Parts: sequence; structure tokens; C-alpha cells
Amino acid sequence: RSSAKLVAPLGCLVSRQKHTLPDLPYDYAALEPHINAEIMQLHHSKHHATYVNNLNVVEEKYKEALAKGDVTTQVSLQPALKFNGGGHINHTIFWTNLSPNGGGEPKGELMEAIKRDFGSFANFKEKLTAVSVGVQGSGWGWLGYNKEQGRLQIAACANQDPLQGTTGLIPLLGIDVWEHAYYLQYKNVRPDYLKAIWNVINWENVSSRYATCKK
Repeated sequence: RSSAKLVAPLGCLVSRQKHTLPDLPYDYAALEPHINAEIMQLHHSKHHATYVNNLNVVEEKYKEALAKGDVTTQVSLQPALKFNGGGHINHTIFWTNLSPNGGGEPKGELMEAIKRDFGSFANFKEKLTAVSVGVQGSGWGWLGYNKEQGRLQIAACANQDPLQGTTGLIPLLGIDVWEHAYYLQYKNVRPDYLKAIWNVINWENVSSRYATCKK
């Protein structure tokens, strides 16, 4: 698939272009054996595409409600906007957080920040894995940046709740623990999926996000 730059999610509601499904910067099979091609194809072309399509529908309805001054409808659309908008935001980050050339450990400023805030990379990895394993039902485990405190922070979000929109943390690394992200390969053993995904984490992308949010 092409390596076209992923589009920025969620534009202006008043005069906006429709959201589109971003291309992956690698082939569906590129993350094997850690995440197989069938999962990647379904996850990207079906699940993420559904969030994009539903987001466009919800935003159009929201735009109409704004034009009419219909606050009741605006309020009633908030859950769908949060769910589908969050699904689009989260997955757009997730694809770039992964790479067939990933794995290992980060370097430079990100690694120093991890050591400062978690004691060691091993401690950080253990904590993020534990938080992700512990998500009840569907959701995400995140490494985020707390801009006010100037430190890294681990958090979990339910369903498709977007990290920054619900916690204020700037997303650096997201781990999708919805069953559609792993069930075809790992069945109900989420810890095995979480063990494997560290082999394809794109630390260059995570480091770039960290550098950007510190500016």
C-alpha cells in the first residue's frame, strides 16, 4: 500500500471536507508473524473504514443541527461523535505507531523521559502492558504526555474514547485492545497479543510525536 501521509482527523464542522480512510504505510502482511495479514486487512479496511463512514454521517447531521440551532439534536449526537470520531483518531495514530522495522527500545530524549518517569524501560513496558491487559471489555492502553506537568503518563481509555479529548494527555503510543485487533490470531489470550505487539512498535514515530508535543 502507498505510504501517503495520514490525514489529520476531525476538521472543522462548519466548512469541512469529508474524512477518508488513511492508507497504511506498509502492506497488510508486513507485521507478520506478530500481527497477521487477515487481522490487519479487516481491522483497517472494515473496522476503521466504518468509523470514518459513520463519522461523516454524524458530522453532517451535527452541521444541520447547528444551522437550525437545534441544541437537543446536537446533544443527542455527542455519543456517536465521540465514538466514531475517537475510532478514527485512535486508529490513525495506531497505524503509524506500528512498523515492520519496529521493536527494540526507543532512543534519545524519549528514552531519557521514560527512565525519568518510570525508572526504566522495563518498568514502563510492564506498566503499559498491565494497564492494557486490565482494560475491561474493549478499549486502549496509552502512553501520553502531560503537558502541564511536563511528564509521560500511562492511561487506559474505554471503547473508542480519544485520549486527548477525554483526559487531556497528548497521545504518543496507543495499543488497541479491542478483540478485533487480535482475536483471529490470539483468540481470547490478550496477554499473548500484548507480548507480541512490542516487536512492531515504531519508536521513531513515538519519538517524533514526543518531540512535537514538547515544542
